[in-house]
Amino acid sequence: MRTYEFVTLDVFTDRRFGGNPLAVFPDAQGLTTEEMQAIGSEFNLSEVTFVLPPKDPANTAQVRIFTPTLEMPFAGHPNVGTGYVLAQAGRDTDGRLRFEEIAGLVEIEISRASSGAITSARIAAPLPLELGPYFPAEQIASLGSLALDDMVVTGHAPVQASVGAGFIIAEVTPEALTRATPDLVAFRALAAARPDLHIHLHLYAVDGSDFRTRMFAPMDNIYEDAATGSANAALAALRLSLTGDQTLHAIASQGVEMGRPSRLEIAAHRATDGIRATVAGTCVPVMRGVLEL
Repeated sequence: MRTYEFVTLDVFTDRRFGGNPLAVFPDAQGLTTEEMQAIGSEFNLSEVTFVLPPKDPANTAQVRIFTPTLEMPFAGHPNVGTGYVLAQAGRDTDGRLRFEEIAGLVEIEISRASSGAITSARIAAPLPLELGPYFPAEQIASLGSLALDDMVVTGHAPVQASVGAGFIIAEVTPEALTRATPDLVAFRALAAARPDLHIHLHLYAVDGSDFRTRMFAPMDNIYEDAATGSANAALAALRLSLTGDQTLHAIASQGVEMGRPSRLEIAAHRATDGIRATVAGTCVPVMRGVLEL
């Protein structure tokens, strides 16, 4: 019998049972892709990560990320949480880690208190902002069981945005954000029309200089996600692209409607190859266990 140790933690929160749960397998050598996908389905969390030796010894690890139904090229809260777990095990170098992922190299910066305790992890998305296609506002409103009047299009139309993983990002009114709920029929219709896309819907409302957000991906068995780092990083990059500013810094609040409030520190800046984004947050360890195969 093969055994694999795992840990779980809540990401983007400072209290247990808040934020977004994550399971991490710190040593996944020997697991096949099919087994990783089956384990992702078994945990039924938004993501599970599997840590493998790096292909390039200059990097810390190869990290594979699985939802209940598919492997992700990049995701935010899995990287923040996995960085936290490996840094706790002393696998960082002067507070830095480098993860090889499908979308590219993900760099993680660990912050520690004077006591040595980890206070936060900040990840840099592996790719610059990529936009397109754009969608009719009424079509995207239907995904969230909303009406056309609930949509805010003065800044931008609903658009697929990515800094490593793609999301349809749309601005809505604050009241509409609170009552949004995924319409599976509408999701299926758009998925059939656009088989080239994973239909992940990230809705947001402006809250002063910050944002309130919600993410729905029912086609991937994720009715709602408590904290989506990759989507909020893309949001930061998208919002910066609408201005002439060089940088953007904000807080994205997510998971409130689910009873799992999350706080994500998001930032974007203009670089030589486009707009780059980062996302940071804290983690709380929850469980440890052993998987038997």
